[in-house]
Amino acid sequence: MRTGELVIIGRIPSASNATLVCDAVLGETEVRCVYKPVRGEVPLWDFPDGTLAGREVASYLVSEALGWSVIPTTVLRDGPLGPGMVQRWVDTADNEEHPVHVGGATELPSPRIELVDLCPADTVPVGYKAILRAIDAGGEPVVLVHADDPRLQRMAVLDVVLNNADRKGGHVLEGLDGGVYGVDHGICLHPDDKLRTVLWGWAGEQIPAHLLADLVELGEHLVAPGHPLAEELSGHITEDEVLALAERVDDLVTTSRMPMTPGHRPIPWPPF
Repeated sequence: MRTGELVIIGRIPSASNATLVCDAVLGETEVRCVYKPVRGEVPLWDFPDGTLAGREVASYLVSEALGWSVIPTTVLRDGPLGPGMVQRWVDTADNEEHPVHVGGATELPSPRIELVDLCPADTVPVGYKAILRAIDAGGEPVVLVHADDPRLQRMAVLDVVLNNADRKGGHVLEGLDGGVYGVDHGICLHPDDKLRTVLWGWAGEQIPAHLLADLVELGEHLVAPGHPLAEELSGHITEDEVLALAERVDDLVTTSRMPMTPGHRPIPWPPF
């Protein structure tokens, strides 16, 4: 991913910024990845500093410093359309199952419930947390839910650390390897409070002790003179943003609880 030739396979048209699917090829080895060139970024008035690609890389560095591996391997490098972010592709299960034929009849499989999903308003699956009640495009009442899953809880804590302004349901991927990964971290790490996420199920709850221990270590690294993490981050985000990151970590460690849902726009819209 760092030095192989990037061969463009296709484009993800639904993305708001240029997002290309590539194979990184080095000799006989190929690695599928996502390439977001800086030149394809849409400028954001409230994120004027640096690049979205740089914020994606900085978010990955924080995830790795915590030892959580929530964000797939992400690097900043040159490519066919200039410098950009390159991130490992996450293989996920196909959500469309084939019909099953039983005794000449066709039985459709039960719809698969994703880790973050919309369900009929009167049906919250067992093991899921209800986040928001709304009306869908057809005028039917629905409820936004997410799984009560420790892998998602770890991601929710990371979102607070990163001050993630755009954790949509579609940014949560369950890999075939059993991991749960978060993608699209281009609008993270702002010094002002911009947290918007669909993962509010643990609002106000105690942060598990093992995650708190990791946060304590991260906070020490961020303020330790000469520690390489702060130096690496400063290559992608501003000094004020690094300081704000350290303050958010310190606040989480001090309170040891997830923040409560704010009263204004707590989730990104649309949520997927």
